[in-house]
Amino acid sequence: MNTDTSQYFDRTELLLGQTALERLGRLRVIVFGIGGVGSWCAGALARSGVGHITLVDSDIVAPGNINRQLIATSETIGRPKVDVAAERLRSINPDIDVRPVHGIYTADTAADFDLEAYDWVVDAIDSVADKALLICNATASSARLVSSMGAACKTDLTQIRIAEFWKVEGDPLARALRQRFRRSGIFPKRKFSCAYSPQQVPNVRLAESEVTVNGAKRPNGTVVFATAAFGLALAGVIVNAVASATV
Repeated sequence: MNTDTSQYFDRTELLLGQTALERLGRLRVIVFGIGGVGSWCAGALARSGVGHITLVDSDIVAPGNINRQLIATSETIGRPKVDVAAERLRSINPDIDVRPVHGIYTADTAADFDLEAYDWVVDAIDSVADKALLICNATASSARLVSSMGAACKTDLTQIRIAEFWKVEGDPLARALRQRFRRSGIFPKRKFSCAYSPQQVPNVRLAESEVTVNGAKRPNGTVVFATAAFGLALAGVIVNAVASATV
């Protein structure tokens, strides 16, 4: 079926202008982590007219993802997240160039990702070690980076903020990253923006949260309106930066 997409982004153009929309159409973004934050960020980028998006994640959709991830439904359980996300982005904009990558960013796989090929890198990774590596490598590249700090244990959207990484306050993940950078002596090469919240809401089931499952602690509680807001905030950083660019 031939689809006329000419009016898809009319409302965006009214607000940001034709030049910004054209820039967004040429933009190349890679999103690492298609979960509670990354899935919403990718969706917002597609709805904003971003023309080229690479999606990176190794997980499949699980029942526990239903409460917060854009790509998780009863019908997508058991399917690779990046495949479901790619289908969704193409259904939003049939003209979009989407590349799903089944994988993760680690010390062993970093060389497989040419960050220089992108204008923006979105970090929605949970692992501290992998996140720190991506931050250092992305800030050493020509791509711009935007990163999500911890979106779990948050319920108050009015406390979600955007700040430069070293100015983030009250976030345990940012604290862990800084400690890792200082211990290793390897630091980000330049400044980058983060979505974060200083709010910390304790899990109601404290005793159960300490029980280990296959050697790993149970995850902290999350709600969709918080994780989605983090993802939308990251997308907003990118779109606003592109719209305000002078070259």
